[in-house]
Amino acid sequence: MTALALTLTVLALTAFPAPAEPHPPATGKGAPQAVDESPKQPATPPLPGSSPGPGGLPAGGDQKTDGLALKLPGLTLNAKERYVDIEATVCLDDGALELVACTKDSKEHESILAVEALPIHIHTALLLLGAKNGNPPARRPLNEELTRWADLPPRGDLIDVFLEFKDATGKLTERPISDFIARSAEHSPEPGAGEDPPPRFPHTFIFAGSLLIDNGQGPKEYLADRSGHVISIATFGDELLCLPEVHSQDNGALMWRIDPTHLPKPGTKVTLRLRFQKAPASKPKP
Repeated sequence: MTALALTLTVLALTAFPAPAEPHPPATGKGAPQAVDESPKQPATPPLPGSSPGPGGLPAGGDQKTDGLALKLPGLTLNAKERYVDIEATVCLDDGALELVACTKDSKEHESILAVEALPIHIHTALLLLGAKNGNPPARRPLNEELTRWADLPPRGDLIDVFLEFKDATGKLTERPISDFIARSAEHSPEPGAGEDPPPRFPHTFIFAGSLLIDNGQGPKEYLADRSGHVISIATFGDELLCLPEVHSQDNGALMWRIDPTHLPKPGTKVTLRLRFQKAPASKPKP
């Protein structure tokens, strides 16, 4: 890990306030885990040419990063074009999906892609673009007996997800992630039923930002680094990017599968591109 990567990670982790009495992550199928608080947006050090905020840290989405590129292990931030490119490998070309992207050696059996970068580094890179994280879907206890609960929807800025790779002719092409995902047969209307076509899978996700948990006497642990949940379809409650709704992890409820029509073969190196939707503020005219 480079010195810059280590600095960004330590600052991001130490800047997260700990959730108040967090519940342990769910291990089985079903509803998302219960937590009392979601982490706030971690602070990051200023880039060269950025506008410092309180304490010398960058002033949120106002930092001046136009034209700058930042490299962290497994990813490159393109500030001018407002996206993060992540090194990835195609895992599957068939089957039901719980994830769009996971970390290496985690859940490649139910994800399209495995990424090289740590989720905490991806999180930090999105912050440097000016994106603001929110929280994954969760349930909050309303009483001490844990008999009443309130569902918390996910929130955070919107991130568009694309895949860049070389096509059959060798030309570099970019496609939205929705081009590689289709409804499973169990959740598709029968031909001739007269129903309107169901909506396609989206390519826009919520920057939920996972969670921080206590890790003994050491720094707090970014939960997505442990679970491998980078971009989720099913709801886990600790994902970095997620869909707006809650989706069950039960096998019978998985409604999305891989569409291999345009997807490169498993083992192919590709680029996972996360593009922040919010346009930069226009500079005032003199």
